[in-house]
Amino acid sequence: MTENPTSTRILIIDDEEQIRRFLRISLKSQGYQVIEAETAARGLELAATQTPDLIVLDLGLPDADGQSVLSELRHWSSVPVMILSVRSSESDKVAVLDAGANDYVTKPFGIQEFLARVRNLLRLPRATEKPDAGIYDDGYLRIDLVKRLVSVMGDDVHLTRKEFAILKLLVS
Repeated sequence: MTENPTSTRILIIDDEEQIRRFLRISLKSQGYQVIEAETAARGLELAATQTPDLIVLDLGLPDADGQSVLSELRHWSSVPVMILSVRSSESDKVAVLDAGANDYVTKPFGIQEFLARVRNLLRLPRATEKPDAGIYDDGYLRIDLVKRLVSVMGDDVHLTRKEFAILKLLVS
């Protein structure tokens, strides 16, 4: 995945302003770009349009349970997801990890451990992807949603991040 923190986008989906601010300051101090959402709906929208490299997701959102957000994400994305939650029972952790989360951090947490987990998730290849996962191909247009590659009739097309996000929305 991305090695240079300044080009790495991390989406934080958490309804608590203090948590978002704490994470934003900590992540930006390490050179990461930070995108924030306080609701599930806004988080899913940003995940689709901003193509983050990592999503930090709270389970207790005001408009939807974080587990349903994770489920929705996994229908179209293999971006690493770290769960942040006050829920500390083993069954809660197992449920979201089995549903596709890549890591689980219980609140409260230490920032050094959190940052180490972020680095770990960004460093590892996306081993859970299937060969055709995240591929749109209609014979004319081929879009690799994971690698952000586009080709028309076999010819590569170079798109900006914003252009790719718009195309991704149009084919979804």
